[in-house]
Amino acid sequence: MYAIVNDRSRSLTLKQGEDLWVDLLPGAAEGSEHVFDEVQLLKQEDGKVLVGRPTIEGASVVAEILGKVKDKKIHVLRFRRRKNSRTRTGHRQTYTHIRIKEIRS
Repeated sequence: MYAIVNDRSRSLTLKQGEDLWVDLLPGAAEGSEHVFDEVQLLKQEDGKVLVGRPTIEGASVVAEILGKVKDKKIHVLRFRRRKNSRTRTGHRQTYTHIRIKEIRS
């Protein structure tokens, strides 16, 4: 059983019991639950597929917040030739670590 949900203009494929990182959920505390209520597609265990237009009424996915994690640092180098101008910056993206507890149809 899996569901495709819309999370702030991104589509996520979620399976029950799966651990994954999603973009930082504002206001999400560790140990709390987050509900994805914009379910676009739902495949049930008996093989039946429900497709929403645009979403499925009453369907939701419940996830447990496991904490915040940071990805590895990337370095960006900007270089302008013949100007003696170089800039090196770094970026480290923050994600929310979640575990899918339940898919409700």
